Amino acid sequence: MKRRITYQEIAQYAKVSVSTVSRVANRNARVDPQVQERVKEAALKLGVNLQNSRNRKKKNSVLAFILSNREMLHPFHSHILVETEAACLSRRYSILFHCFRYPATKPPREIYLPPILEDPQQVSGLILAGTNFPNLLELLSRRRVPFVVLGNNVVGEWESAQYDVVWFNDVQGAHEVTQHLQALGHRDIWYVGNCRLPWYARRYEGYRRAMVEAQLQPHLSQFDSTDDAQLGYLTTKSILAESKAVSAIFAGGDRAAQGVCRALREKGLRVPDDTSVTGFNDTESARWDPPLTTVQVFPELIGRRMVELLQKRINHPELLPQCSVIPTQLIRRDSSAPIRAMSGSVTPDRYKSSLPET
Repeated sequence: MKRRITYQEIAQYAKVSVSTVSRVANRNARVDPQVQERVKEAALKLGVNLQNSRNRKKKNSVLAFILSNREMLHPFHSHILVETEAACLSRRYSILFHCFRYPATKPPREIYLPPILEDPQQVSGLILAGTNFPNLLELLSRRRVPFVVLGNNVVGEWESAQYDVVWFNDVQGAHEVTQHLQALGHRDIWYVGNCRLPWYARRYEGYRRAMVEAQLQPHLSQFDSTDDAQLGYLTTKSILAESKAVSAIFAGGDRAAQGVCRALREKGLRVPDDTSVTGFNDTESARWDPPLTTVQVFPELIGRRMVELLQKRINHPELLPQCSVIPTQLIRRDSSAPIRAMSGSVTPDRYKSSLPET
């Protein structure tokens, strides 16, 4: 049998007193954070997780849903939360909701993680939604905290194969919605988004691939903003101001499509009579006027699958990293229509005639 590591051995390795190790194990706030980190890392190198060292046989049935670096009522993540809660209840887990903001640039050891989130006596594992960065994933992995992450929303360079990840196939969804516009006769199709963010970048890749396959020129208009509606509005204003030919606009998110439609209306252009518009996510877009053609992402499947993977990790910590990919579905609605044979793409001369004289 494996020999049990003592607090004295951990203390010698970390070059601290035994009482300091004991205080860290008992989550005493009076210990300097840097000393706490040194003690925890020393314990892990010796094969001990101090957060698991007390009452090992005692298990709980609470999972934490972490909404990272996002507004609390973001529609897409709210749908995932609802479905995650339902999946937890069906497995007799309770769910704890926690908003968590942390900087992308801090080293992992300098991120303050609320003690409840790494205490296995209170929370069994974490479901990471919102916008996350590699430093948090590395910190949780170092501390052996079970977690699953929504891979589409991880910003930065990271090794997804090292973690439990759920994805939805936004590249394929973007490819399909672009092909839909092409099938309606559109050739001057623009993509609007912020490709500094990974979800917009992946959807641009699906759009670009469909355009190249059809031997059409990809067109990208982007603006560095995290406000999606503002992003769609400003990018569309830029396209129209620069006298670009456009018959259809694919917005990388439904909220961005809202901004696109507002900018078109301000120019006196009608959707879809003058310009077809499509979005991505299918959150509330069925109730718009006109209802938005978009890509459905199935948040209920995402939430359910994240709970499934996390439960497997908790019950079988020795498992290799798990990956699950959820398909998407094109939803055709009234905001996209065949290009009119006599009209062609919107050009400055075309929309100018529809505006009042100034």
